[in-house]
Amino acid sequence: MMPSTIKILLVEDEPNIADGIIFNLSADGYQVTHCVSAEEALSRPTSAYDLLVLDVMLPGISGFELCQRLRKDGAELPILIVSAKGGEEDRVTGLSAGADDYLSKPFSLREFLLRVKALLRRSRNNRLTSSTYVFGQNHINLAERHAQTSHGEQELTELEVRMLELFFRHEGRILSRSELLQKVWGMSPDTETRTLDNFVVRLRKYFEADPAHPQHFQTVRGRGYRFVRN
Repeated sequence: MMPSTIKILLVEDEPNIADGIIFNLSADGYQVTHCVSAEEALSRPTSAYDLLVLDVMLPGISGFELCQRLRKDGAELPILIVSAKGGEEDRVTGLSAGADDYLSKPFSLREFLLRVKALLRRSRNNRLTSSTYVFGQNHINLAERHAQTSHGEQELTELEVRMLELFFRHEGRILSRSELLQKVWGMSPDTETRTLDNFVVRLRKYFEADPAHPQHFQTVRGRGYRFVRN
């Protein structure tokens, strides 16, 4: 994965620090989205990003609480906390909240960039080792965006992979329309659109032996969709 394809979400309310981080990450080819509060970050789908860089001392919801909320909601992207609160107890609190790494301010930008690269490399390796899924007569390689199905071979788009990852990660659980719209497309949960339904129809054509009578990508009337391997 080349840096230009990597998206980083930065949550930092100090303008000078944010500007420095954005400048250096952008110089290395990363795409950076900046939020000044945890509330703003919560409005964005974490599945659209490869890494979260998070300050602790934020207005309103703290970075620790944001980290806990994201992990509770199933966010799996790596989280790097950068904070002026550098005591051992603070580091333990941050890591216990679900952060993958903790860097105390002030920090060396060189060290910061090395930690970013290490977290991204580790995350990518984890995805590659768990990127193959088998169910029914389907063999799907998410990393390669390729599937072998009972209907033949199928190349997958980025959005199709993102939706499949979400279904596989929450196998057996009902995913609401609002959750799917927000986490896959980044749309507002109350958006009125047929995009989601059309996508599910497409997945059924790819992976169901009989798309008209789906066994894997099931509709739960009035609640959403559910994936089961069977």
